Amino acid sequence: MPLALLALAVGAFGLGTTEFVMMGLLPDVADDLHVSIPTAGHLVSAYALGVVIGAPLLAALTARLPRRAVLISLMALFVAGNALSALAPGYDSLLAARFLSGLPHGAFFGVGAVVATGLVAPERRARSVSLMFMGLTVANIAGVPVATLMGQHLGWRATFLGVSLIGVAAMAAVFLLIHPAHTPAPTAGLRGELTALRSLPVWLALATTVVGFGALFSAYSYVTPMLTASAGYTQGSVTLLLALFGVGATIGNLVGGRLADHAMRGTLFGGLVSMVAVLLLFPVLMRTEWSAALAVVLLGVAAFVTGSPLQLMVMERAAAGPSLASSANQAAFNLANAGGAWIGGVALAAGFGVTSPALAGAALAVLGLGVASVAYAVDRRRAVPAAHERVIASHVPADLVRSS
Repeated sequence: MPLALLALAVGAFGLGTTEFVMMGLLPDVADDLHVSIPTAGHLVSAYALGVVIGAPLLAALTARLPRRAVLISLMALFVAGNALSALAPGYDSLLAARFLSGLPHGAFFGVGAVVATGLVAPERRARSVSLMFMGLTVANIAGVPVATLMGQHLGWRATFLGVSLIGVAAMAAVFLLIHPAHTPAPTAGLRGELTALRSLPVWLALATTVVGFGALFSAYSYVTPMLTASAGYTQGSVTLLLALFGVGATIGNLVGGRLADHAMRGTLFGGLVSMVAVLLLFPVLMRTEWSAALAVVLLGVAAFVTGSPLQLMVMERAAAGPSLASSANQAAFNLANAGGAWIGGVALAAGFGVTSPALAGAALAVLGLGVASVAYAVDRRRAVPAAHERVIASHVPADLVRSS
């Protein structure tokens, strides 16, 4: 694998750290800015809203620019957003800065995935995407815990300054390790990108992302009360257990990338089936400490096995203009985050028990299997006429083809 993928992974590490670290800093931020913790929680939503809006918008605005320059510009916006977060004088300005920080997130992953697949042979495309995503999963193991500790001991503003430095390092890595010749300006332009996005298979792939990863966030959003109220862990142990989720996500991401290069659709279906099984077992696994820790790891593995095949599937269905669709898939991940958390919360509020969000997630994973099956049927139906046309073309005399 080319060293240039390291530059993309560094950027993904910074994006993953700033996205998830706010959860651990909420009490410190709320206390410092004299707001309630629920009000401070809007800072998490502001970042997610920035991702959903910024992913397709920035991908569209940069559709004709060289992708190396786009990646550096997106990282520069990321650095500015986190630096402004560190310097924010009050809650409202921090809310705006968090929104700004989220704008480049989806576009960086979307354009980065296109660049990653262009750096390797066709049979290694999924692995290249998984190596870029590894920066995101490793952020949950190391970046978020370290940044949280930094915020608790040096102040939350120091955390965002530190994340800004990661962004500067990513800009330098992209500039030094990715050659301009490997990232020319796309030929399709905005019109080609929009045309590719109108395809039904693209939207079915995006819907699979929303529903499939909604299953993950339905359970993961409420894993802390499950671990404390059901498994019996103390609040202080949860940070370590969330790092175990990052370990599982990293394993699943790497395994999924390798398997998807051999059988992309089979890997996707296998990951979704695994997620159904793990989430259905959550009420049982959350009864003891050791099995609860195992459940957290298995959830990470099962969920992120599907990450690379989903990203690659969207890009292949929009092959004529993949950047916009690839970025839209990152917006779909964040819609899954919001929707899954809401559905899990509904199950919890209905009084079905502390582990009920996991069962709601299992239902979403089953729905994801249904959407993926419909997408598979549509692809097969479209493949038959295409194959028929190739057979007819092979029987047309060569001189007739030349004359036409």
